[in-house]
Amino acid sequence: MKRYLTLLSLCFASLQLMAQEKSKIKGIVQDEDGKAVAGAQVLVIAETNGKTSYSTQTNADGTFVVEGLFSNQTYDIEIEHLNYKSYFLDAYSINSGDNNSILVKLDSNIDLEGVVVTALGIKREEKKLGYAQQTIDSESLNTTENNNWSSGLKGKVAGLNIVSAGSGPINSQNIILRGNSSTEMEKNYALIVIDGIPMNPEFTSSGNDSSYMGADSPIDFGNALSDLNPNDIESVSVLKGPAAAALYGSRASGGALMITTKSGKKSQKVGVDFRSSVSVDYINRWPDYQYEYGQGSLQKNKNGDFYYSYGTTTDGNSTSATSSAFGPKFDGQYYYQYDPTVQGRGAEKTLWRPYKDNRKAFWDTGVTYTNNVTVSGGNDKGSIRASIGNVNNSWIMPNTGFNSNTASINSRYQISDAIKLTSVVNYVNKTSDNLPGTGYNNGSIGYFMIFQNPNVDLDWYKPGWRKGEELTSQIQPYSSYIDNPFIIANEATNPFKSNQITGNLQADIRLNSKLSLMVRSGLNMFNQLREQRRPHDMNRWLNGHYKRQDIQKKEMNSDFLFTYNDKIGDDFTITANLGGNRMNYEYYRVDTQVDALVTPGVYKISNGTNSPIVKTFDRFKKVNSIYGMLSFGFRDQIFIDITSRNDWSSTLPKENRSYFYPSVSSSFILSDIFKMAKPINYLKYRLAYAMVGNDTDPYRTSKYYASNDFPGSSTTPTQLHNIDLKPEITRSWETGFELLMFKKRFGLDFTVYQTNTENQIIVVPTDPTSGYTRAVVNGGEVRNRGIEIMMNVKPIKTEDFQWEMIANWYKNENEILSLTDGVDEKVLATSGTVSVIGKIGGSTTAIYGYGFLRDPQGNIIYENGIPAYPSEIEYIGDATPKWRAGLTNNFRYKNLSLSVTFDGQYGGIVYSQSYHKMMEQGKLKDTLPGRETGYIVGQGVVKNTDGSYSPNTEQVLVTDYYAKYYRRANVESNSFDASYIKLREISLTYNLPKKFINKTGLENLSFSIYGRDLAVWSDFPLYDPETASIEGSSLIPGVEMGQMPSTASVGFTLKASL
Repeated sequence: MKRYLTLLSLCFASLQLMAQEKSKIKGIVQDEDGKAVAGAQVLVIAETNGKTSYSTQTNADGTFVVEGLFSNQTYDIEIEHLNYKSYFLDAYSINSGDNNSILVKLDSNIDLEGVVVTALGIKREEKKLGYAQQTIDSESLNTTENNNWSSGLKGKVAGLNIVSAGSGPINSQNIILRGNSSTEMEKNYALIVIDGIPMNPEFTSSGNDSSYMGADSPIDFGNALSDLNPNDIESVSVLKGPAAAALYGSRASGGALMITTKSGKKSQKVGVDFRSSVSVDYINRWPDYQYEYGQGSLQKNKNGDFYYSYGTTTDGNSTSATSSAFGPKFDGQYYYQYDPTVQGRGAEKTLWRPYKDNRKAFWDTGVTYTNNVTVSGGNDKGSIRASIGNVNNSWIMPNTGFNSNTASINSRYQISDAIKLTSVVNYVNKTSDNLPGTGYNNGSIGYFMIFQNPNVDLDWYKPGWRKGEELTSQIQPYSSYIDNPFIIANEATNPFKSNQITGNLQADIRLNSKLSLMVRSGLNMFNQLREQRRPHDMNRWLNGHYKRQDIQKKEMNSDFLFTYNDKIGDDFTITANLGGNRMNYEYYRVDTQVDALVTPGVYKISNGTNSPIVKTFDRFKKVNSIYGMLSFGFRDQIFIDITSRNDWSSTLPKENRSYFYPSVSSSFILSDIFKMAKPINYLKYRLAYAMVGNDTDPYRTSKYYASNDFPGSSTTPTQLHNIDLKPEITRSWETGFELLMFKKRFGLDFTVYQTNTENQIIVVPTDPTSGYTRAVVNGGEVRNRGIEIMMNVKPIKTEDFQWEMIANWYKNENEILSLTDGVDEKVLATSGTVSVIGKIGGSTTAIYGYGFLRDPQGNIIYENGIPAYPSEIEYIGDATPKWRAGLTNNFRYKNLSLSVTFDGQYGGIVYSQSYHKMMEQGKLKDTLPGRETGYIVGQGVVKNTDGSYSPNTEQVLVTDYYAKYYRRANVESNSFDASYIKLREISLTYNLPKKFINKTGLENLSFSIYGRDLAVWSDFPLYDPETASIEGSSLIPGVEMGQMPSTASVGFTLKASL
């Protein structure tokens, strides 16, 4: 028996020894492009006791080996690198022997504890920052292909709002951070900084009239945001408030976006990256048109029946002049109608029928081809990256689109141990044969979509010109009020060509072990030639029209920055920065036009019947600055930053030209200062205060004369200058915390902020008897305060499958606290019958107009069967929503990855001019009630002689009812809730395994299919609730004027690396 017990003990001992058999794990660490990551820290942690078992680093090939691990046990593997996002692999089971290997792809997205780009291009550890910022990497930005890179930010950054007019293939956009800080619309945008070079993202007017019934359509020729190649962007660091961007001074009072472009890497072999994609665009939403009733105006024939007649016939008098659709129901009857063969009234009656594709058939399927080739490499002395790109777009409107060519060179060279040179050059050439006109006027296709009638075949407008009257008389079936859409698309064109160069040369000099100097000079040059060609017989230009704009911009920035780093004992660190900047900005624009052409179809200034009208515009501005920053650290746990800057601006009077502003921020790494519960990996508290000054546009401090329409003459200014103008001051504070828990699988970033902009430089109306209609003054204060929340959760993270959720939510409250003395309200913008009015206690996006007259219970009051109206305009709502949010889900299963982004907003309103007109004219299904009888009774009350109210019972013609209820002045009846949810992006990518591509000579090969704006959930009755009206050089949110259709995109991308 004893012998058997001994044998059994030996068996158990053998099993235990087998269980404790040692093994090892091998791994390869690469970046998202499949290139080796050297120097990554690898930690292997035993799950049983939570202690680090082993640590090592990857070598130059990105490989590592960890030996001495126990078989049949599970380990957590953590890989970290300063320039990449941390990688975690939970519960990896170790097999016996050498059969343990992993391939790790590190994302370049900076982790909360990583390095980020801050103001002046200074790279700092995120934990040292006392203010909120957010970094979007190239992969997140380019999940789908976009004609404008800033579209890739939508739904991904808390506190960021993008205002867009939805105006065509280029579609200019303004980026606003944390709300409007100014009552002047054109000043509310964030500064764009590319590789340390500031760029002005202003929207340059096409020189045309208002979007509402102007002599010609505003044209969106783009702004600086639309010109950068998104494939050259490495990351976008969003500095959300004045505290983050204080070192940029007055230009960044609205925050800043720091764009870092891609560069080569030292000691990297020469590589070639290729990216090619094709996408198609289609209209994703349509108004709810009615095709039950045709053109007409409720006239009756001799039999008392509603009828339609194209010209005076035996059926009755002509009703063809009307553009309304209150005619007979389509019921199999026959009428005298338009005959395209004779381009006039037909000799015989034809079937009265609808043409349900007579709007949709006009539009094409848009196609965009995007191709990029990059060559990069380096040695032990430096690196270089060169790229070329092309985007060729054919938009959904026939004969519109653009072509863009880009080139970029980013080089770095270590001249010696003490000197490094960096040079970045970006070039963009963009051309178009035609961009669409926008707005509510005859020259816009949006206008045609409103006035087109259900019984008019789109083909009747072809080929555009009447037979024998080419270039002088257009085909206009039924109504001469609207221009022929094919003439608008093919003849009334808006071509342009532009060139832009941005670049800088930077020297980093290490003076000694503690002191360094950065010297940099940057240039941004832009020129653009625009044309506007209008043929004869257009409603607004019966004798033709030609206009050209020559625009040139140049901005030079030269700066230096001394940096001193030192330690004081074992606990304290200090970093001191001292620098200066000189900015020189020049802007020239010449508008030349002739309002009648001698020879039709010849678009030259010399072809005008009269002398050309020439107008010149120029702006010059210089700002000299000196700034500094002191950063203190204590035990790598507490950090304090103190900054100061002084600007001298040429646009302010000599006595007020200099203005100084400081900031202070702090961060406390509470998880290092105090002992935390085990689930908490990182907890940081931050607090910041900043004061930032701001100057104004040139020529507001002295009298100047503008060019007149009459050659060689000038006009006396109508705006009173101010010789004592002072700088605006913005004061801001913010506080928040950052939390990482559960092995960094749960992250939360919370921010509360308030910003007050006072002493604003505003334009107010004056008494015309003074000789001026408006004056520039200091006065007013605008406050923004809000909450921003960002959350990152990784519910599942195994070797084969990962799921990551990234969410953001933010709310901003904007309020005008005061205006200048004696002024209680100010008209900030107008578009049609809509006014954006700033009142004390109101906001900078408050929409005013006429509404309904109501009884105390809120019922609409009727008089003679139609709504009564108040005598004064009233507050209708606010264009700014109550809150915005975004949610991204990233899934990866082995080599297959899926990314899905939703975003949306709650609240806000949009006024729709198009809805007003289509309701007034009976074009929408909402106008079907009352059609059978021709009469309708409005829902509301009438006021009795004794002051009481009773239900309205009076019926009126439906034409009168819809015309009055939805009249253009009634902003209330034509405004809608702007809430929406959008499926903003979805992308499915497959990376081919190495074993399949190694034999081809490729390092990486991937395929992606993607979609953008595939679904929209909104009560807005037209195309897109995200809309704005173009008024001069401003985009007015919350106002729709002849909106272009919104599009969804579906595309395919191929990426390969050699």
